[in-house]
Amino acid sequence: MSSLKFCANISWLFTELPEFSQRLYAAASAGFQAVEAAWLYDCDLQDLQRAREATGVEVILINTPPGDVKSGDLGLGAVPGREEEFRQSLDLALKFARALECKRIHLMAGRIPVGLNRAEVAKEMEAIFVQNLTYAADILSKEGITGMIEPINTRITDPRYFLDSPHQAAAILEKVGKPNIKLQMDLFHWQIMDGNLTQNISKYFPIIGHVQIAQVPGRNEPDSAGELNYRYLLKTLENHKYQGYIGCEYKPLGSTNEGLGWMQDYCKPSK
Repeated sequence: MSSLKFCANISWLFTELPEFSQRLYAAASAGFQAVEAAWLYDCDLQDLQRAREATGVEVILINTPPGDVKSGDLGLGAVPGREEEFRQSLDLALKFARALECKRIHLMAGRIPVGLNRAEVAKEMEAIFVQNLTYAADILSKEGITGMIEPINTRITDPRYFLDSPHQAAAILEKVGKPNIKLQMDLFHWQIMDGNLTQNISKYFPIIGHVQIAQVPGRNEPDSAGELNYRYLLKTLENHKYQGYIGCEYKPLGSTNEGLGWMQDYCKPSK
């Protein structure tokens, strides 16, 4: 039987149901013992608390608020001139994390400002990100919470996202030097930006604090048609003795439940 554990990303799965609290119940009914989510900040926090307590489902990970979505924000961690807003967003994320007993917060880097190119702002944005991550590390350590940073690919998903490769993220983590700030490995993004997954998993495994999966390029179920051999990749994580949850952050081709066969097959005991 596999030693790996999977959690449902309820921003992507069970979207047949409008409310996040409903999705949490649906995840529990489907056999998930844990969930993660991008942004829960429009939800009634008490409803979420009640759903979590009623189901016993653990909340593994949430993101910091994106900022002003209408203005094109996608996180504030590395964005020049937005340091105070980043701190406010961290406070709100902490409020939800405490209430939901969530021990990981993805500290989103944000996008390169419109009108500027990566080369022009790379050093400034890195310095701001290191400063903000150092601040966050000290705040989070008092709560027993781990901060995560996640490279997001700039070829398909978001051309202007600042943090786009595991190599860039590892260099930033080295500068921050805080044990409770870790690397979030989404194999979808890593494959698109760099490939070489076997070597990159091995190289960066000591600093990986969370894993997410989806097929490439469609971002659908892991066993759907695409570039990645998930049986091999999951076995690779097993061989490295990965102990955390693996976030199912993909777009189901049909209904969520119809697409869970891959997980049921993988988790059932071998004969």
